[in-house]
Amino acid sequence: MGKKLNWWALVASLAATLVLGGLGCDIGKVEQGRVIAFDKAKETVTFIVDTKHDLVNPDYSGASMTFALPKEPSERGEDPKAGLRIKLDAKSREIVIYDTATQSMKKIAYTLIDQKEGVNKDDPLVKGKKLPLVEKDKKAITIYSGRQKLLTTFSLPEEYFALPDDTWVAGDEVRVYYKEAGKALRFMNVTTTDIFKK
Repeated sequence: MGKKLNWWALVASLAATLVLGGLGCDIGKVEQGRVIAFDKAKETVTFIVDTKHDLVNPDYSGASMTFALPKEPSERGEDPKAGLRIKLDAKSREIVIYDTATQSMKKIAYTLIDQKEGVNKDDPLVKGKKLPLVEKDKKAITIYSGRQKLLTTFSLPEEYFALPDDTWVAGDEVRVYYKEAGKALRFMNVTTTDIFKK
């Protein structure tokens, strides 16, 4: 059987087509981004908007948005993992985190200790390992970026080791479809969902 593209992969382009076509239909909106907070009890998710809507080269420079998740199980994907790491720039040796105190992005220059490229998720260096690994005694942090296939160990000034470990976690990529602000009609965890079904 051939691959079928999940409707989530088409809804954004469909929305753009209808709007550009001047049909004037209220078909709703789609937003996508990286999760920085998830409240399981309240069933709300907060994410930083990806202004490019590009899974290969995302740009998490948009606003933070909070949505109540759909009550109907068939309209929602897996619960998302939250984290405050927004970007790892290996070329500039800079990490970008979401600073909850100031509610803004913070760029931090790091000192590279070790970096391995081309590391897949099932590589023994990653699979089954607790990452990020924060070693306060060694002043070292090891993180893995599945998108970039990078396993990176770096050092930071001492004050950053007082931050919680989820500071160095990259939250899941999620997508919501909505008509009313703050209320998701459909929710997809892009990170944990293969949009192609056999």
